[in-house]
Amino acid sequence: MNIELNFLQKAIKEKNYISFMYKGKNYKKEKALKLDKKDGINILTTTSANFDFALVYKFQVLKDRF
Repeated sequence: MNIELNFLQKAIKEKNYISFMYKGKNYKKEKALKLDKKDGINILTTTSANFDFALVYKFQVLKDRF
């Protein structure tokens, strides 16, 4: 498991907001709700959409919590 997945799992557990880029669009202060594995693909579920985590870049865990 890569380090970004570890940080994401910690952010989900501790309810930290996250920010990232996905397909050229910037997502700021997203609530990470869960991470599922479907057909070998890690799917990140947030309040706004579901994302293929392999396509996420510039991933950051923010200090703010929800």
